[in-house]
Amino acid sequence: MSTLRIAIQKSGRLQEDSLKLLKESGLSFSNGRDQLKTQARNFPVEILFLRDDDIPQYIEDNVADAGIVGENVFIEKQKKNDLVKRLDFAKCRLSIAIPRSENYTGVGYLEGKNIATSYPVIVRNFLAKHGVKAGIHEISGSVEIAPGIGLADAICDIVSTGSTLMSNGLKEVETVIQSEAVLLAAPRLAAEKKKVLDKLIFRFEAVQSAKNNKYILLNCPNEAIQKITDVIPGMKSPTIMPLGRPGWSSLHSVVNENDFWEKIDLLKSFGAEGILVIPIEKMIA
Repeated sequence: MSTLRIAIQKSGRLQEDSLKLLKESGLSFSNGRDQLKTQARNFPVEILFLRDDDIPQYIEDNVADAGIVGENVFIEKQKKNDLVKRLDFAKCRLSIAIPRSENYTGVGYLEGKNIATSYPVIVRNFLAKHGVKAGIHEISGSVEIAPGIGLADAICDIVSTGSTLMSNGLKEVETVIQSEAVLLAAPRLAAEKKKVLDKLIFRFEAVQSAKNNKYILLNCPNEAIQKITDVIPGMKSPTIMPLGRPGWSSLHSVVNENDFWEKIDLLKSFGAEGILVIPIEKMIA
């Protein structure tokens, strides 16, 4: 089977989360400090460690077959890559921010202003969409300092918590795009490499499903089984086993973590007792 070359960020949080996903997907490899590439020992994948801004270009040039980057990088670079999977981590937003002392009146406020950013393509498209003409000052780092030193009137940068903006006297006023980690791939992969990529995506999906769901066990009176099944039907249907206590059963199912706290009171009102919620390592539909 052909080896798939997948590129990930060589440092930073996106690298940590990408490596974690690969390892949770069953890949075994070493990733020592300052390594530029490593080979998985148990799966036909070679991992390249690159600057995230360079990954879309490496994919377009067929140096890498696939890569994990922030969606913001994918949109900004506009390379010939296919977005094949959203990965549900490294979530953030690309936002416009201005000095806290300024009175923001809407997107029209930016007319004639200078905006400092590392994402000129995204900002230019945003301004064009709203019919606003503004100057774009492209800088590669420390964007948030630009208004304070008189370089720009506003910035457009990645925001996670907003604490960096606050510490630099700025306030967030417009969200330009929402972003998360995404899996990119070359548009025309050889059939053998496409097969490896599909297997990897299958593993990613199993890991993602497990994180979003929990295994739930509870005891309930038999007359409540149908009501509880209607609330937590699981993947197809719950597993139901009789207890030594007459008229009672143990019911095992799967519940989405986001829904659990909304459903727990309803389950208890049906007579459910001894409720256990257990993490799932992998989940395959």
